[in-house]
Amino acid sequence: MSTKAVEGAAPLATRQRRRRLPTELSIFLVLVGIALIYEVLGWMFIGQSFLMNSQRLTIMILQVSVIGIIAVGVTQVIITGGIDLSSGSVVGMTAMIATSFAQSSTWGRAVFPSLTDLPAVVPILVGLLIGAAAGLANGALIAYTKIPPFIATLGMFVSARGVAKWYTKGQPVSGITEQFHFIGTKAWPVVVFLVVALIFHIALRYTRYGKFTYAIGANPQAARVSGINIEAHLVKVYVIAGLLAGLAGIVTAARAETAQASMGVGYELDAIAATVIGGTSLTGGVGRITGTVIGTIILGVMTSGFTFLRIDAYYQEIVKGFIIVAAVVIDVYRQKKRRKH
Repeated sequence: MSTKAVEGAAPLATRQRRRRLPTELSIFLVLVGIALIYEVLGWMFIGQSFLMNSQRLTIMILQVSVIGIIAVGVTQVIITGGIDLSSGSVVGMTAMIATSFAQSSTWGRAVFPSLTDLPAVVPILVGLLIGAAAGLANGALIAYTKIPPFIATLGMFVSARGVAKWYTKGQPVSGITEQFHFIGTKAWPVVVFLVVALIFHIALRYTRYGKFTYAIGANPQAARVSGINIEAHLVKVYVIAGLLAGLAGIVTAARAETAQASMGVGYELDAIAATVIGGTSLTGGVGRITGTVIGTIILGVMTSGFTFLRIDAYYQEIVKGFIIVAAVVIDVYRQKKRRKH
């Protein structure tokens, strides 16, 4: 190739890179597009505005905040090239156990009658420890026994749900204190979600923890050669994911004022969907918390929009499945383009 051709190719590649929109901006434009479609369909078929109903939007944000908390942890797992199928079951297990330490003495059927009216910090710490323990089990199995993440977290998915049912023999746990219930009131679930997202956005973008996480997902061999203790770091990532699933369980129980073994069913798939829609690559090494936040909101807008248009729930699941597959197909296409450039 001539020198002139090389010189001409370089500016062309630079211009192509400049023309390419940032991933987060592209995802945000998709969010705006979906919202506008629902707005048009709302006026056409329902005779109402989708976007101008503040109550609907508030409920939507509150509903997706729990999924968002889980998705922040799932994002980090997927960036390492792993997967976490256990988070929904961990939500149910954590909700049951944490709530049993948040019961009021006025409730006649307390799980532990001698441990009622405890400060809210006690059930919160218990819930976080339970979630972290589940994440530790996942991480240790994956890192040190080399079990595929899919199998290890699938095992926890089944076990955690079993623990949630066994804990009170399938009975719900109710009668929580006002102090514990406060965590789930007003906009606090959204605040918790945004604070968690901000913390881990900073951690992934500006700390050694983030550099190691991306390095392991992009090229595990190169990461090991560069001195990263892959096993220890994977355990850390899965512990964080479990911790955040535990936090989601606490928020869910506090908001509902009760805990049931069925809480969190399907949450792991919603969290994975939000993460993938937000631009995190299932092949590892690519993803940002900002994209996950937008992906979570997209998922919430879609679910709220289906309800707004009075579309049956089973159709919602079908469409959600198509969206996950479409997001993965787009990711594969994006990765191929990136390798070409």
